[in-house]
Amino acid sequence: MPATATRSAETRQKILDVARRIMAHKGYSAVGLNEVLAEAGVPKGSFYYYFTSKDAFGEALLKSYFDEYLADMDRILAAPDRSAAERLMDYWQLWRETQSIDECQGKCLAVKLGAEVSDLSESMRLALKEGTDAIVGRLERVISAGLADGSVTIEDTPLETARILYDMWLGASVMAKIHRSVEPLDITTTVTRRLLHA
Repeated sequence: MPATATRSAETRQKILDVARRIMAHKGYSAVGLNEVLAEAGVPKGSFYYYFTSKDAFGEALLKSYFDEYLADMDRILAAPDRSAAERLMDYWQLWRETQSIDECQGKCLAVKLGAEVSDLSESMRLALKEGTDAIVGRLERVISAGLADGSVTIEDTPLETARILYDMWLGASVMAKIHRSVEPLDITTTVTRRLLHA
């Protein structure tokens, strides 16, 4: 890749990384593009060089977030010498830790931006859907592996169980933010163990 293209890609990624950090605290609508560009050290007039529109920027932000999230998830769920149930509980434990920081304000953009941007932008809603579907798909595969290795027992299908668990953890994360307490996450951890018989 030519040096100019490399610098351009690096600058674009820097804008996305800065935006993710700011929006994880403030939300999407409360953050102006000028704030992001100033924090990233990028001239104000160059935004449209990197993104064709604010919707395209939001979509790229979510795709970048989910790419990193899914890579981390894959690493946790592929841990060697651990049963499928242990790998699943390791994933939920990390979720609890990342959602309990900053007085339970968390770092998950799906939790922070999900309801807000789904009403603002169809392309961002679809990026959220694609990312969350990918998470549920990974959970389904590990639940299936748990059935095969005997570490998991469920009453519904692996897909239904994965959806129930993911929805439950999203809801618990929102409630943790509202109450500024880890209690909803702890309750959800207990219920997760029961659902998986892990």
